[in-house]
Amino acid sequence: MVRAVREASARSNRSQYWTDTDVMQTFTIKPIVPATSLRTLAYEALKSAITNMDIYGQTGDVRLDERGLSQTLGVSRTPIREALTVLEQEGFVRNEPRRGVFVVRKTRKEIVGMIQAWAALESMAARLACERASDDDLKCMRTMFPEFFEGTPADHLAEYSEANIRFHQKIISLGHCEVIQDLCSNLLMHVKGIRNISLRQGDRAETSIAEHIQIIEALEARDAEKAERLVRDHGLGLAVHVERYGDHLD
Repeated sequence: MVRAVREASARSNRSQYWTDTDVMQTFTIKPIVPATSLRTLAYEALKSAITNMDIYGQTGDVRLDERGLSQTLGVSRTPIREALTVLEQEGFVRNEPRRGVFVVRKTRKEIVGMIQAWAALESMAARLACERASDDDLKCMRTMFPEFFEGTPADHLAEYSEANIRFHQKIISLGHCEVIQDLCSNLLMHVKGIRNISLRQGDRAETSIAEHIQIIEALEARDAEKAERLVRDHGLGLAVHVERYGDHLD
Protein backbone atom coordinates (compact mmCIF):
# COMPACT_ATOMS: atom_id res chain seq x y z
CA MET A 1 0.00 0.00 0.00
CA VAL A 2 2.79 2.41 0.98
CA ARG A 3 4.68 1.55 -2.20
CA ALA A 4 1.59 2.28 -4.33
CA VAL A 5 1.16 5.69 -2.68
CA ARG A 6 4.83 6.57 -3.31
CA GLU A 7 4.57 5.59 -6.98
CA ALA A 8 1.42 7.66 -7.38
CA SER A 9 3.13 10.61 -5.72
CA ALA A 10 6.13 10.29 -8.03
CA ARG A 11 3.89 10.23 -11.10
CA SER A 12 2.10 13.31 -9.79
CA ASN A 13 5.39 15.14 -9.29
CA ARG A 14 6.58 14.24 -12.78
CA SER A 15 3.25 15.39 -14.19
CA GLN A 16 3.53 18.69 -12.34
CA TYR A 17 7.11 19.09 -13.52
CA TRP A 18 6.22 18.61 -17.16
CA THR A 19 3.21 20.87 -16.86
CA ASP A 20 5.40 23.66 -15.47
CA THR A 21 7.90 23.11 -18.28
CA ASP A 22 5.17 23.32 -20.89
CA VAL A 23 3.98 26.58 -19.38
CA MET A 24 7.50 28.03 -19.38
CA GLN A 25 7.89 27.09 -23.03
CA THR A 26 4.92 29.35 -23.90
CA PHE A 27 5.97 32.14 -21.53
CA THR A 28 7.78 34.87 -23.44
CA ILE A 29 9.08 38.10 -22.01
CA LYS A 30 10.45 41.10 -23.84
CA PRO A 31 13.49 43.07 -22.73
CA ILE A 32 12.81 46.14 -20.64
CA VAL A 33 13.09 49.36 -22.65
CA PRO A 34 12.84 52.98 -21.52
CA ALA A 35 9.27 54.27 -21.26
CA THR A 36 9.96 56.83 -23.98
CA SER A 37 12.46 56.12 -26.75
CA LEU A 38 14.75 58.75 -28.22
CA ARG A 39 12.93 58.39 -31.52
CA THR A 40 9.62 59.21 -29.83
CA LEU A 41 11.12 62.18 -28.01
CA ALA A 42 12.65 63.47 -31.25
CA TYR A 43 9.39 62.90 -33.11
CA GLU A 44 7.34 64.82 -30.54
CA ALA A 45 9.81 67.71 -30.45
CA LEU A 46 9.96 68.01 -34.24
CA LYS A 47 6.21 67.68 -34.71
CA SER A 48 5.55 70.35 -32.10
CA ALA A 49 8.01 72.71 -33.77
CA ILE A 50 6.55 72.09 -37.23
CA THR A 51 2.91 72.52 -36.24
CA ASN A 52 3.64 75.67 -34.25
CA MET A 53 5.69 77.44 -36.91
CA ASP A 54 4.14 80.03 -39.22
CA ILE A 55 4.62 77.90 -42.31
CA TYR A 56 1.90 79.73 -44.27
CA GLY A 57 3.19 83.16 -43.34
CA GLN A 58 6.36 82.70 -45.40
CA THR A 59 7.08 81.82 -49.00
CA GLY A 60 10.47 80.05 -49.00
CA ASP A 61 11.02 76.34 -48.39
CA VAL A 62 11.90 75.33 -44.84
CA ARG A 63 14.70 72.75 -44.91
CA LEU A 64 15.41 70.55 -41.89
CA ASP A 65 19.09 69.69 -41.41
CA GLU A 66 19.70 66.36 -39.66
CA ARG A 67 23.07 67.41 -38.27
CA GLY A 68 21.72 70.67 -36.87
CA LEU A 69 18.67 68.96 -35.38
CA SER A 70 20.92 66.34 -33.81
CA GLN A 71 23.01 69.01 -32.12
CA THR A 72 19.99 71.03 -31.01
CA LEU A 73 18.17 68.06 -29.49
CA GLY A 74 21.31 66.46 -28.09
CA VAL A 75 20.77 63.05 -29.69
CA SER A 76 22.43 61.10 -32.48
CA ARG A 77 21.24 61.40 -36.06
CA THR A 78 19.60 57.95 -36.00
CA PRO A 79 16.53 58.90 -33.89
CA ILE A 80 16.29 62.15 -35.87
CA ARG A 81 16.21 60.22 -39.12
CA GLU A 82 13.64 57.77 -37.73
CA ALA A 83 11.44 60.61 -36.48
CA LEU A 84 11.58 62.34 -39.85
CA THR A 85 10.51 59.10 -41.54
CA VAL A 86 7.38 58.97 -39.37
CA LEU A 87 6.66 62.65 -40.02
CA GLU A 88 7.01 62.03 -43.75
CA GLN A 89 4.47 59.21 -43.52
CA GLU A 90 2.10 61.58 -41.73
CA GLY A 91 2.52 64.24 -44.41
CA PHE A 92 4.36 66.86 -42.36
CA VAL A 93 7.68 66.69 -44.24
CA ARG A 94 8.93 65.52 -47.62
CA ASN A 95 12.28 63.97 -48.46
CA GLU A 96 13.78 65.09 -51.75
CA PRO A 97 16.78 63.05 -52.99
CA ARG A 98 20.04 65.03 -53.00
CA ARG A 99 18.22 68.08 -51.61
CA GLY A 100 17.13 67.13 -48.11
CA VAL A 101 14.04 67.11 -45.93
CA PHE A 102 11.57 69.98 -46.14
CA VAL A 103 8.49 70.99 -44.17
CA VAL A 104 5.39 70.39 -46.28
CA ARG A 105 3.28 73.41 -47.16
CA LYS A 106 -0.15 72.22 -48.26
CA THR A 107 -1.83 73.69 -51.33
CA ARG A 108 -5.09 75.60 -51.09
CA LYS A 109 -7.00 72.63 -52.52
CA GLU A 110 -5.44 70.24 -50.00
CA ILE A 111 -6.17 72.55 -47.08
CA VAL A 112 -9.79 73.04 -48.11
CA GLY A 113 -10.21 69.27 -48.39
CA MET A 114 -8.77 68.70 -44.92
CA ILE A 115 -11.01 71.39 -43.42
CA GLN A 116 -14.06 69.80 -45.03
CA ALA A 117 -13.09 66.41 -43.61
CA TRP A 118 -12.55 67.98 -40.20
CA ALA A 119 -15.96 69.69 -40.36
CA ALA A 120 -17.66 66.34 -40.99
CA LEU A 121 -15.87 64.61 -38.12
CA GLU A 122 -16.18 67.45 -35.61
CA SER A 123 -19.88 67.95 -36.32
CA MET A 124 -20.52 64.29 -35.52
CA ALA A 125 -18.46 64.65 -32.34
CA ALA A 126 -20.66 67.62 -31.36
CA ARG A 127 -23.79 65.52 -31.83
CA LEU A 128 -22.30 62.72 -29.74
CA ALA A 129 -21.21 65.23 -27.08
CA CYS A 130 -24.84 66.26 -26.58
CA GLU A 131 -25.63 62.62 -25.83
CA ARG A 132 -22.51 61.48 -23.97
CA ALA A 133 -20.81 64.42 -22.25
CA SER A 134 -21.49 65.00 -18.56
CA ASP A 135 -23.32 68.09 -17.34
CA ASP A 136 -20.12 69.33 -15.70
CA ASP A 137 -18.17 68.96 -18.96
CA LEU A 138 -20.71 71.02 -20.87
CA LYS A 139 -21.07 73.65 -18.16
CA CYS A 140 -17.33 74.26 -17.99
CA MET A 141 -17.12 75.24 -21.66
CA ARG A 142 -17.70 78.90 -20.79
CA THR A 143 -15.09 78.98 -18.03
CA MET A 144 -12.56 77.09 -20.15
CA PHE A 145 -12.69 79.69 -22.91
CA PRO A 146 -13.03 83.16 -21.35
CA GLU A 147 -11.28 84.54 -24.44
CA PHE A 148 -14.58 84.14 -26.31
CA PHE A 149 -16.47 86.38 -23.93
CA GLU A 150 -13.98 89.12 -23.02
CA GLY A 151 -13.03 92.11 -25.17
CA THR A 152 -12.35 91.75 -28.87
CA PRO A 153 -10.03 89.35 -30.73
CA ALA A 154 -7.71 92.21 -31.68
CA ASP A 155 -6.97 92.74 -27.98
CA HIS A 156 -5.54 89.25 -27.49
CA LEU A 157 -5.24 87.56 -30.87
CA ALA A 158 -2.39 85.23 -29.85
CA GLU A 159 -4.31 83.97 -26.80
CA TYR A 160 -7.46 83.57 -28.86
CA SER A 161 -5.61 81.57 -31.52
CA GLU A 162 -4.54 79.03 -28.90
CA ALA A 163 -8.01 78.97 -27.33
CA ASN A 164 -9.48 78.39 -30.79
CA ILE A 165 -7.45 75.21 -31.24
CA ARG A 166 -8.24 73.98 -27.72
CA PHE A 167 -11.94 74.62 -28.32
CA HIS A 168 -12.09 72.34 -31.33
CA GLN A 169 -10.00 69.69 -29.56
CA LYS A 170 -12.44 69.83 -26.64
CA ILE A 171 -15.45 69.20 -28.86
CA ILE A 172 -13.74 66.15 -30.33
CA SER A 173 -12.93 64.93 -26.82
CA LEU A 174 -16.49 65.42 -25.52
CA GLY A 175 -17.82 63.13 -28.25
CA HIS A 176 -16.11 60.18 -26.51
CA CYS A 177 -15.49 58.39 -29.81
CA GLU A 178 -11.97 57.00 -30.14
CA VAL A 179 -12.24 56.52 -33.90
CA ILE A 180 -13.09 60.18 -34.45
CA GLN A 181 -10.32 61.22 -32.06
CA ASP A 182 -7.76 59.10 -33.93
CA LEU A 183 -8.83 60.44 -37.32
CA CYS A 184 -8.67 64.02 -36.10
CA SER A 185 -5.39 63.84 -34.19
CA ASN A 186 -3.16 64.70 -37.16
CA LEU A 187 -5.84 66.42 -39.21
CA LEU A 188 -6.07 69.32 -36.78
CA MET A 189 -2.30 69.65 -36.68
CA HIS A 190 -2.26 70.03 -40.47
CA VAL A 191 -4.84 72.83 -40.46
CA LYS A 192 -3.65 74.49 -37.25
CA GLY A 193 -1.37 76.91 -39.06
CA ILE A 194 -4.00 77.99 -41.56
CA ARG A 195 -6.56 78.43 -38.76
CA ASN A 196 -4.23 80.79 -36.95
CA ILE A 197 -3.36 82.87 -40.00
CA SER A 198 -7.01 83.08 -41.08
CA LEU A 199 -7.89 84.84 -37.83
CA ARG A 200 -5.81 87.81 -39.02
CA GLN A 201 -7.71 88.08 -42.29
CA GLY A 202 -10.92 90.04 -42.82
CA ASP A 203 -13.48 89.68 -40.04
CA ARG A 204 -12.78 85.99 -39.49
CA ALA A 205 -11.87 86.38 -35.80
CA GLU A 206 -15.09 88.20 -34.90
CA THR A 207 -17.17 85.75 -36.92
CA SER A 208 -15.38 82.81 -35.31
CA ILE A 209 -16.05 84.03 -31.77
CA ALA A 210 -19.75 84.62 -32.46
CA GLU A 211 -20.06 81.10 -33.89
CA HIS A 212 -18.17 79.56 -30.97
CA ILE A 213 -20.60 81.13 -28.49
CA GLN A 214 -23.57 79.75 -30.44
CA ILE A 215 -21.96 76.30 -30.44
CA ILE A 216 -21.40 76.43 -26.67
CA GLU A 217 -25.04 77.40 -26.13
CA ALA A 218 -26.24 74.50 -28.29
CA LEU A 219 -24.02 72.05 -26.41
CA GLU A 220 -25.25 73.35 -23.05
CA ALA A 221 -28.84 72.84 -24.21
CA ARG A 222 -27.94 69.35 -25.51
CA ASP A 223 -29.51 70.30 -28.82
CA ALA A 224 -27.78 67.67 -30.94
CA GLU A 225 -29.25 68.76 -34.28
CA LYS A 226 -28.33 72.40 -33.77
CA ALA A 227 -24.87 71.67 -32.36
CA GLU A 228 -24.05 69.38 -35.28
CA ARG A 229 -25.24 71.95 -37.83
CA LEU A 230 -23.44 74.88 -36.20
CA VAL A 231 -20.13 73.02 -35.94
CA ARG A 232 -20.36 71.79 -39.53
CA ASP A 233 -21.22 75.25 -40.86
CA HIS A 234 -18.42 76.77 -38.77
CA GLY A 235 -15.87 74.43 -40.33
CA LEU A 236 -17.18 74.85 -43.85
CA GLY A 237 -17.12 78.61 -43.31
CA LEU A 238 -13.38 78.36 -42.74
CA ALA A 239 -13.07 76.39 -45.98
CA VAL A 240 -14.87 79.19 -47.84
CA HIS A 241 -12.61 81.74 -46.15
CA VAL A 242 -9.49 79.87 -47.32
CA GLU A 243 -10.88 79.71 -50.85
CA ARG A 244 -11.40 83.48 -50.76
CA TYR A 245 -8.17 84.60 -49.10
CA GLY A 246 -5.81 81.74 -49.95
CA ASP A 247 -4.12 83.09 -53.09
CA HIS A 248 -0.76 82.94 -51.29
CA LEU A 249 -1.18 79.16 -50.92
CA ASP A 250 -1.01 78.47 -54.67
